[in-house]
Amino acid sequence: MKKLYPLITILLLYLLISVKAMLDPMDFLALQAIRKSLNDLPGSNFFTSWDFTSDPCNFAGVYCVSDRVIALNLGDPVAGSTGLTGHLDPSIGKLSSLIELSIVPGRIIGTLPNTLNQLKNLRFLAISKNFISGDIHNSISELKNLRTIDLSYNQLTGSIPRTIGTFRSLNNLILCHNHLSGGVPPFFSESLTRLDLKHNELTGSLYRWSFPASLQYLSLSMNRLTGPVDRLLTRLNRLNYLDLSQNYFTGGIPGNLFTFPISNLQLERNMFTGNLLPSNQVMIETVDVSHNKFYGQISPLFSSVQKLYMNHNKFFGQVPGSFVASLMSAHIQILYLQHNYLTGIQINPTAEIPLSSSVCLQYNCMVPPIHTTCPISAGTVRRRPAAQCGNGWKG
Repeated sequence: MKKLYPLITILLLYLLISVKAMLDPMDFLALQAIRKSLNDLPGSNFFTSWDFTSDPCNFAGVYCVSDRVIALNLGDPVAGSTGLTGHLDPSIGKLSSLIELSIVPGRIIGTLPNTLNQLKNLRFLAISKNFISGDIHNSISELKNLRTIDLSYNQLTGSIPRTIGTFRSLNNLILCHNHLSGGVPPFFSESLTRLDLKHNELTGSLYRWSFPASLQYLSLSMNRLTGPVDRLLTRLNRLNYLDLSQNYFTGGIPGNLFTFPISNLQLERNMFTGNLLPSNQVMIETVDVSHNKFYGQISPLFSSVQKLYMNHNKFFGQVPGSFVASLMSAHIQILYLQHNYLTGIQINPTAEIPLSSSVCLQYNCMVPPIHTTCPISAGTVRRRPAAQCGNGWKG
């Protein structure tokens, strides 16, 4: 009988380990409910491995530590998913140890479950390119550990909860391509690097302290935002991408903005005014300030820009000679200066502009060179009427 003790001890240890490794019953039931509410789109086989007679921790997109689910990547592309359909079951809130929740693009409908506020440990939330509707619930304020929120390309309505701006650990907030309205709340996280709110219905003004200086990517295009932004932009000297296009912003643009490490600067189709006076040579690859109310002479410091759009403004005077040199050397790829009040450019009429470069000087106070290529939107009238080329337009 004594010889059986070691064997019994081993069996007991095995059973103990097996019991410990079993998924928490609450998580098990939550996964079952989630599975019932979602299905694979045609061509997807994501749920093939979701056989509840086996260990759920081996399911595609399910990651466990001990007996708890810590990450749920629904429709994981690695598992061969082309997307899911259905709705999000409130049982997601029962996965209380969840740190990461993501869903690949698909056709999921309905609202965000109110129970998301139970996921106190959640750091990463990404449910983009689906058909999620309704509001972003104020209860999201309870998820203070969130570092990334991506709810882009859905059908969300209502306002952005102001409490999101108080999340001190927030790194990325991506809410673009929805139907969000109301104002942009102030953000206080000094670790926030990416803020993308483009293509919504946001209104109101921004203030000097609306965003932290840590921002590197800021897109607010295609909204209805108003007011000046010069004092705000002066502080954001870490930006490498800025898009404020297609709003109703007013006022001037600070000269130091053009010294920031930006690769793409989009300010077009606003109501900006004043002179554009960079404080140093502009090293930004693409600058678009078209369709505004900027005036004054064009600074030669812009001649280092590869793609420059300054059309549909009130610039006047001669095009700086440095632009001609940059254009003929094929450094400038696009130079759009049409629909201004420019009076001349010192370029040889017989000079051959490189085929890789496109320059448009249509509808200014001069006859443009023959060898120019303009977009259709520039129109067919080559020169602005003489009556518009006096001093009266400068105001």
